[in-house]
Amino acid sequence: MAIKLKFGNSGPANSFKNRFLRGLLITVLAILFIGTCVFGICYFRYQSIVDDRIAAGPLFANSAQVYAAPREIRPGQHLTVSFIAQELRSAGYNTNPQMGSFTLSGNSIQIKPGPQSYHSADSATITTGQSSDGDTSTGYGPVVQSITAANGAPLAAYQLEPQLITALSQDKDRSKRRLVTYDEIPPHMVQAVLAIEDRRFFEHGGINYVRIAKCAVEDTLSHHKECGGSTLTMQLARGFFLSPEKKFTRKVAEIMITLQLEARFNKKQIFEMYANQINIGQRGSFGINGFGEAAQAYFGKDIHQLDLAESALIAGMIQRPNYFNPYHHPDRAMERRNLVLDSMVETDAITASEAERAKAEPIKLSTPNIDASEAPYFVDLVHDQLTQRVGDQELGHDALRIYTSLDPELQRAASEAVDVGMKNIDDMVNKQHKKGDTNITYPQVALVALNPHTGQILALVGGRNYGNSQLNHATSKRPTGSIFKPFVYAAAFNTSLNGNSLGGNGTFTALTRLNDVETTFSFDGKEYTPGNYKDEYHGSVTAIYALAHSLNNATISLAQQVGFENVAALGRASGITDARGTPSVAIGTYSATPIDMAGAYTVFANNGVHLKPWILASVRNANGDVVADFAPEAKQVMDPRSAYLTQSLLEGVMNFGYGVTARQHGFTAPAAGKTGTSHDAWFAGYSSNLICIVWVGNDDYTDVKLSGALAAAPIWTEFMNRAIKLPQYSDMHSFSPPEGVHTVRVDKSTWLPADDSCTDDYTIAFLDGTVPGSTCSHMGNDAPQTLIQKILGIGEHKSQPDQPTQ
Repeated sequence: MAIKLKFGNSGPANSFKNRFLRGLLITVLAILFIGTCVFGICYFRYQSIVDDRIAAGPLFANSAQVYAAPREIRPGQHLTVSFIAQELRSAGYNTNPQMGSFTLSGNSIQIKPGPQSYHSADSATITTGQSSDGDTSTGYGPVVQSITAANGAPLAAYQLEPQLITALSQDKDRSKRRLVTYDEIPPHMVQAVLAIEDRRFFEHGGINYVRIAKCAVEDTLSHHKECGGSTLTMQLARGFFLSPEKKFTRKVAEIMITLQLEARFNKKQIFEMYANQINIGQRGSFGINGFGEAAQAYFGKDIHQLDLAESALIAGMIQRPNYFNPYHHPDRAMERRNLVLDSMVETDAITASEAERAKAEPIKLSTPNIDASEAPYFVDLVHDQLTQRVGDQELGHDALRIYTSLDPELQRAASEAVDVGMKNIDDMVNKQHKKGDTNITYPQVALVALNPHTGQILALVGGRNYGNSQLNHATSKRPTGSIFKPFVYAAAFNTSLNGNSLGGNGTFTALTRLNDVETTFSFDGKEYTPGNYKDEYHGSVTAIYALAHSLNNATISLAQQVGFENVAALGRASGITDARGTPSVAIGTYSATPIDMAGAYTVFANNGVHLKPWILASVRNANGDVVADFAPEAKQVMDPRSAYLTQSLLEGVMNFGYGVTARQHGFTAPAAGKTGTSHDAWFAGYSSNLICIVWVGNDDYTDVKLSGALAAAPIWTEFMNRAIKLPQYSDMHSFSPPEGVHTVRVDKSTWLPADDSCTDDYTIAFLDGTVPGSTCSHMGNDAPQTLIQKILGIGEHKSQPDQPTQ
C-alpha cells in the first residue's frame, strides 16, 4: 500500500514564501559572485600596480651620501683616545667590519681600516699622554704623543675615517632618508612603534577589521574622517601608492595593496619598508623620511645609538609629525613620548620602572641649526658640481659615497658666528628706521672659509636661514669693493720686481708716497672722478697708510702708474674673472663671488700661488671603488716676494687700519685682512692656516648702509675666535718671509726704520735693498716730512682711524 506524505500548506502564501527564499538565495549568491568577481578584478588590478612599482627598481632610491673631509690627527693636538674612538664608531668602525675596526688599550688606540674604508689599508696606532678618560664631547685633554704605522714607523699625521654629513635630497620632494635594515633598528624602537601604532602587527594579516569598522562608525557619527584604523602595512600601502586624500575608494585600494604586500613579504620586511618610508617631520626645507634620518635629524645619532626615551619620542611623532615636533613644541613632544612609554608597559615591552627612568630623561636634541649640522648650502653646491662632472643619472646609482672638503666642526663655528653677527646687524638696521616701521629690509650674508695652502673649502654658509631661502650667496656675484685693492698694490710690487719704475718714483715699497687728492681720471675718452669716504682727502701718504685706511684716490693713482690693465690682469689670474682695465677696477667695482674672493686671497697667503677653491675630493661606490677623483687646480700668478710684501700691508690694515675692529673684538693671532664697503659690506682676512671671507648685503642690491668694519669684520672675528679654539686650527703662527724679503721695525710717527729711541713702531716688510737709509732719530732725505712740516702738522698721518668705517 502506497503511503503519501504531505508537509505544510501548499496554498498561495507558502508558494510566495518559497519564491521569496529562492530569490533571496539567488540574490545573495549573485552578490557573492559579483563581490568575488569585483574583489578578484581589484586584487589583480592592484597586483599589477604593485608589480609595476617593484619592477621599476628598489622601493627606495639609494641616495648618494655626502662625507666630510677626514679629521687629521697630529702629535701635539689635545685629543683623548675616547674621542677618537667615538669618531670611528660614528663612521661605522666595529659595527661594520667592511669599514674597519679599532682597539682601545689604555692611552692608545689601534686603528685598522676595512676594505670599504676611504683609507683602505692604512693602519696606525695613536698614543696620548694619559688614559682614555676625558671630555668625550670635545675630545680636548691630553696631548697626542705619537702616531705609528703598522710597521712601527713614526707618522707626522693620520687621517680618521670621514664622517657622514647627510644624504643628497631627492630632487622631486626635497626629502632625505638614511636606509636601515630591520636588524639595525634597536628592539626598543620596534617595540615603541608597535605599542603606539599597531600592537598586533606580527599577528594579523595586514588588516584590523574590527578597528576599521569601529572607525567607520565614529567617522560617520562625527562627520569627520579622523579615526586611525590603519595597520602599519596599510600605512605603508598608502604612503607608497596612494594620495593622502581620504575617500572610500582610496580605502578599498589601500586594503587591496595591503593584501598584496602581506602576500609578498614577511613581517620583518614590511616593518623595514615602513621604517624607511614613514615621514617624521620637516627640518628646514627638507622632509625627514624614515627612522634612520629621524635619528640623525633630531638627535645627531645613528639609529643603533638611540636609547629608549629617544626611540619613544620618534615613535610618538609618527601620528602628527609637525604637531609633536620637539623643536617647536617640546611640551607636546614630551607628553606624547611618555604616552608611548606607558603603552610599552601595557604591551609588556618594558617594565614600569624602565618607563619611569626614561620619562625622567630631558629631551636632548641636536642643534636646531641645520646650517651648522648639515651644511645645506655646501651640500647643494656638491650636488651641482657632481651633476656637472658625473651626471645626474650616475648619482642615482649604487649609493655613491661623496667625499668632500668640509670640516664639520669649523662649519658649526661658521654657522654660529653668522647667527651671532646677524643678530647684531639686525639691531643696527632697526636703529636706521623709525620705531614701528614694517618696511625694513634685513641683509643677507655669506661666509666662506678655506685652507690657504690647499684651497679646500672647510666651511660655507650661503645665507642667514636655509629654510627661508635656498639662494646660495656664497656663489652669487657682487661688486667686491675695497677688498680688491690689495691687487693694485701687489701689481705695483710685481712691476718693481720686474725692474720697472713707477712713474719715475723708483722701486715701489710700503713707504712709497701716493697722492690722495680729489682727481679726475681720463680713460677711453671718458672722465672718472671718484671720491673718498666722507670726501676726506689726506694729501701725500705712504702706500701702507693708503691701504690701511682704504683711500680710493691714492689707490687709483697707483693703479694708473701700474697700468689699469695690468691690475685687471692680475685680478683675472687670481680668479676675479670680471675685472677689466678701467680706473674703477682699483676700487672693486667689478663683481666676484665670496668663493672667488676666498680663492683670490690664496695668492697672498700661499706665496703667490692661486688655488681654485674646491669641495669635491673623491666619489666612490658602495664597495669603496673609485668612481672619480678630483685634483685641485694651482697656478703661480705672482712672485712670492710680491705676495709677502702685499701681505705685510694687509697686516698693517689689521693692526692700525680699518681692520683694527678684529683686534678690538679680541682676535690677537697674526693675521692679514681688508675691509670692503660699497653698497655691500665685506671683510677678507686670513691667518697662517685659514682664509675667511664674509659678505653682507641686500638681495635687491640696495645700499646696506653698513661698513665692512661694522658689519662683516665682527662676523669674521667671531668665526676666527671660535676656530682658534679647535685643535686643528689652534696653531696660528706668524707669517714667514721668502728669500729676498726682510721685515723692519718702522716708527709710527716718521715712517722711518725705528731705533732704540723710537719704540712706538710697526713691523713692515721690505724687498732687500729698499729699506730707507735713515732712522727715526736720524732723519735724512728719506724722511716723509721735513722738520717744519712736522712742527706745523702738514702732511701728518694718523696711526689708526678715529672710527673704523670701511
